[in-house]
Amino acid sequence: MIYHHIALNTPLANGLLTYHYPRALPVGSRVGVSLRGKKMVGMVWANDVQPDIDHQKILPIQTVWEEELCLPNAWRELLAFTARYYHYPLGQTVFTALPQGLKEDKAVKLPQLPVYYQLSETGKAHPPPPARFVKQAALWQALAGESALDLTALKNIHHQAAQYLAEWQQQGWLNTHTAKLELAPATHVLNAEQQHATQAIQAALHTFQPFLLYGITGSGKTEVYFEAMAQVLAQGKQVLFLLPEINLTPQLLKRVASRFANVPTAVLHSQTAAGKRTQDYMRALLGQAKLIIGTRLAVFTPLPDVGLIVVDEEHDSSFKQDNELRYHARDLAIWRAKQSACPIVLGSATPSLETWHKAQSGVYRLLSLTERAHLHAQPPQVEIVNVSRVQLDNGFSPPALQLLKANYQQGGMSLVYLNRRGFAPALFCSDCGHIFGCPNCSAKMVLHQRVRQLRCHHCDYRQTVPYACPDCGNPDLTAIGQGTQRVEETLRAYLPQAQIARVDRDSTAHQHDWANLYQRIAQHEIDILIGTQMLAKGHDFARLNLVIVLNADGSLYSSDFRAPERLFAELMQVSGRAGRADKAGRVLIQTQLPHHPVLAAVQAQDYRLFAQQQLAERAPFFLPPYGFQAAIRADALNIDDAIQFLNDIKAVTEAWIPAGVSVWGAVPMLMVRLAERERAQVFLESASRKDLHHALSLWQQVLQNHRDGKIRWSIDVDPMEM
Repeated sequence: MIYHHIALNTPLANGLLTYHYPRALPVGSRVGVSLRGKKMVGMVWANDVQPDIDHQKILPIQTVWEEELCLPNAWRELLAFTARYYHYPLGQTVFTALPQGLKEDKAVKLPQLPVYYQLSETGKAHPPPPARFVKQAALWQALAGESALDLTALKNIHHQAAQYLAEWQQQGWLNTHTAKLELAPATHVLNAEQQHATQAIQAALHTFQPFLLYGITGSGKTEVYFEAMAQVLAQGKQVLFLLPEINLTPQLLKRVASRFANVPTAVLHSQTAAGKRTQDYMRALLGQAKLIIGTRLAVFTPLPDVGLIVVDEEHDSSFKQDNELRYHARDLAIWRAKQSACPIVLGSATPSLETWHKAQSGVYRLLSLTERAHLHAQPPQVEIVNVSRVQLDNGFSPPALQLLKANYQQGGMSLVYLNRRGFAPALFCSDCGHIFGCPNCSAKMVLHQRVRQLRCHHCDYRQTVPYACPDCGNPDLTAIGQGTQRVEETLRAYLPQAQIARVDRDSTAHQHDWANLYQRIAQHEIDILIGTQMLAKGHDFARLNLVIVLNADGSLYSSDFRAPERLFAELMQVSGRAGRADKAGRVLIQTQLPHHPVLAAVQAQDYRLFAQQQLAERAPFFLPPYGFQAAIRADALNIDDAIQFLNDIKAVTEAWIPAGVSVWGAVPMLMVRLAERERAQVFLESASRKDLHHALSLWQQVLQNHRDGKIRWSIDVDPMEM
């Protein structure tokens, strides 16, 4: 018998268990095994191993899918590194990275290259089908055209196309071939800065070189990406393109379809159907897909011949997974680029301070785009409006309403931005002061007026709007604050003729909602957009020339040291949506703190100044990027139990913790209660990444030996939330 280590989706420390099989199975192959009487899918991680347990206790491998391809060594190295760095069980890391089809106990059909059909010379000489057979004749006519067609296109003409193709091919009437990669020439003329950036990236092909492509909003970063991608694709290599949000995908795919029409492309994100996602994953593994576009999970896609990695909007916190395996896709993409000896381009108008610091230190190469790509486009004019003593109309100051009206009358398009969906953030009783909170979380319920519901935006608890206060019986309940729905109602009453579209997670929940929205905007069917953060990132609306920002002060005095950075990026990004074509852009930001340094930097549109100020504030305290952090969290039914658990582990480990690592006592998280559990955390900080990970390994060992069914724990390396 040959003994194998099998990676399984279990919380075991290394996620590997030993099984036997009559012969050595290749590493990276999928198998079926039994664990505690339950059939599970596993992956061969090592073969011909020496077991350290009684041979009689080792179970056999039950199923081997011989026809499937093995996951490559490079992919397994990536997953092994991910598990080590984020201190997460290897088996669970492996199965996080797999699409649903490869987690199921059944064989996966390998994708085939599409075959294209066209009449041969013999076929052209043969009489076509009689005209009375309408669909058959139409199928023949399509095959006689100048362009070869694949089966999918031909089935749209005749649902029995496959049957006729088989018959006609047997007669020698058809020629078949697989697609050849053909790249259309670029139609966009690059300016001098874009050319310089493109040439720098192209000169670094076949070597590991991280680039920060820092470009103001509208400077044409995507065109730089495309030019570099074109050269890589022309060499037959693969490109991995990572986006922070699904909603950016439709617009990018439209541009990709125009620029790389004949390039086999795989799209990987959470709204892709499970079957298609598995097939696209396999196409990438086989090298059939040359351009792979996806959100953070796509970073784990196996690529046999990757030549370039692009991370667009690299600063975006969406690249960080905030539960289970808490990885950062941007950081793993950099590791992959080094592994594959290829360049990686990190693009942003507001780079993360960690990335900016590395670019300033020479670790990354900085490429700057300081001009807008459109010939007549200019940076927006930003106006800060002090509303501390102004009577607001459902969140709007008089200047904001006047600007919206004037812009509508002049045929412009406006964006009203606030980071709150729903009708209002809270429902309030004016008699006794009762505010309706979520019973499961430390959060207020948000009023959704149209469906007459209160909703928690953290755990999704929902209840019907009550008719009276549960404490005092007062039926006169007041909605306080503004949400996207309330703003929409206000504007519909103020500008009844305007075409208004609200864009938030409620209005874009279905697969094609974003594509439909882009189409309506392109057809000039929308005058005013109302949106949350999802509208602040990467979108390019040519008509948009006015941005109104409501409630900009929300996070200015947060206890989270990253709050100013996030707010600045948010305001700069949303400001950058205005004036990207030939119309001048204008931005109005309402605030009660008009002299705050963050708002001053936004008004000046000066990222460099802001970054300099923030880095100077962080340096004395060794906050990132000058130091490294990790959070160890625990949750229980009672906060005291969670705090006690963490402090007990701290007491056990503190004698072995390296001197350069600070371990702070357990404290409640900013949002203590979530989904009926109460949460606490311990922070570890160090100027040495090595020392920090040594300390985390000690904590992990002790945590695994102190299992308590009532308490759940997790490790978050490089945390993004407090």
